[in-house]
Amino acid sequence: MLKNIPPQMPPELMKAMLEMGHGDELLLCDGNYPKFGCPERCVRMDGYGISEILDMILRFFPLDAYVEHPTTLMAVLKGDPYKPVIWEEYRKIGLQYETDGLREEAVEKPVFYEKGRHCYLCVATGERALYANVILKKGVVK
Repeated sequence: MLKNIPPQMPPELMKAMLEMGHGDELLLCDGNYPKFGCPERCVRMDGYGISEILDMILRFFPLDAYVEHPTTLMAVLKGDPYKPVIWEEYRKIGLQYETDGLREEAVEKPVFYEKGRHCYLCVATGERALYANVILKKGVVK
């Protein structure tokens, strides 16, 4: 046992985050995310939502300070009136751990899937909110 590690943190996720280097990306995907958009490495956390996992990850995971947008969200499809309220939760969590917050951008679905396929790691969740997928670019610890 170790101290101060959240009980829901799977050992595989901690190991993968430690292995990642500056610029590597981590995909947090919701329960509807397709397999073709995922990298080979995947940690399953089906019983948790992305907000909870994001809060846990950002305790340890520095966002890249050398890029304008170290966080990528999946943009709402044109013509879809849905407003992703979960993004506000993400922003609040980001401000707890990063001085400038998440500094996110939203990209169209095909672009997000292509970017997701090239991530170092995917965390598959049970998140039910629409447009809840997130990609985080790892920074350096200063």
